[in-house]
Amino acid sequence: MNILIAHNDYGKYSGEEAVVDKMKQMLTSRGHTVSRLQMSTAGIRDSLTGKIKGFAAGLHSPQGIRAMREAIREFKPDVVNIHNLYPFITPAALRECQKAGVPVVMTIHNFRLLCPTGLFMRNNQPCEVCLKNGNEWGCIRYNCENSLLKSIGYAARNAVARKGRHYLDCVSHYACITDFQRRKLIEGGFPEERISVIPNAVDMTVNNDTLQGNYVAYSGRISREKGVDMIIEIARRHPEIPFRLAGVVRDKDLVDNLPHNVTLMGYLQGDELDNFYRDARFFVMASRWYEGFPMTILEAARFAKPMIAPNHGGFMEIIGEESADHVSDSIGLLFTPSDILSLESCILQLWNSPTLVTELGEKAKAKLISTYSTEVVAEQWEQLLQSLRQKQDQQA
Repeated sequence: MNILIAHNDYGKYSGEEAVVDKMKQMLTSRGHTVSRLQMSTAGIRDSLTGKIKGFAAGLHSPQGIRAMREAIREFKPDVVNIHNLYPFITPAALRECQKAGVPVVMTIHNFRLLCPTGLFMRNNQPCEVCLKNGNEWGCIRYNCENSLLKSIGYAARNAVARKGRHYLDCVSHYACITDFQRRKLIEGGFPEERISVIPNAVDMTVNNDTLQGNYVAYSGRISREKGVDMIIEIARRHPEIPFRLAGVVRDKDLVDNLPHNVTLMGYLQGDELDNFYRDARFFVMASRWYEGFPMTILEAARFAKPMIAPNHGGFMEIIGEESADHVSDSIGLLFTPSDILSLESCILQLWNSPTLVTELGEKAKAKLISTYSTEVVAEQWEQLLQSLRQKQDQQA
């Protein structure tokens, strides 16, 4: 099968970029021929001219429409898999797939079909105003991007896509990465029968003895919406516990006057990142917003490390909620979102319970193998792609 992957990258390598790369590898390994239609946002935010160009392209991009048309003509895909379309491809390019009779499956990484920023977040807290109102104007009213130009641009491009019905008319199937996303799409008016859940995946290539680990770990952006300020404050209260934070610092004031037991590791990759996961006792995600499907959870599970995460969004289904017999279905602990005392309690519980850390870590690795391994997820994608092709053949 010929599969075209369309993605407008964000200019900086992120979890979504990693998933797109993984998608190509996974499909190729199944014998499919994969081509990529890729455009980039790199550098456009560095100048006023670039920002204006991005603003205009997000509303209508003749370049993106033309690129999609040419890719379909030259590659002749059986299916198009789309990821991020903004700002240079845009949803209007999906009309070219419709004209050519090529089915489209959209991987839903975030909440952009329902929220202009894609995050369901305002002032570092969950926000569903645009979903509930059925339009995008809350993004402008509350200036969700903290830049009026960006907030107007994001709201306007979502409005154009919604009123043009590009997603509703041209996307054959929506592949959400969590059931939480699926439910939100249905709430937003997307047809339930065209939505399924296919999670992110990682390769189970790590074959190591489980290590207890000697520090509490965090991996991701060093920023407030990620709740890193709460993690640092808990470290300050408990100088006896070492904390290590890996990632790029976005909110620089957070790292001023760090307590002595907090170590910034910087941006890690390759063997350094593997060693960081291996030597941790457990991981913490304190996100104030819903998130999508953080790859950190799966990477930690590769090394049999449990995760502490907030009790909202997709975290509940990935981590698992505590049952009557405590942790039988859980691969970590959940805390009340934005509640530093609840988070502190979970961190202390795991730090002081080596047996519980081992138990949860083993369950995390087992769940990864059974639910989130590349082999399992690749088979789910194979079934979906084959079904789309069969439907297309029946309609031809």
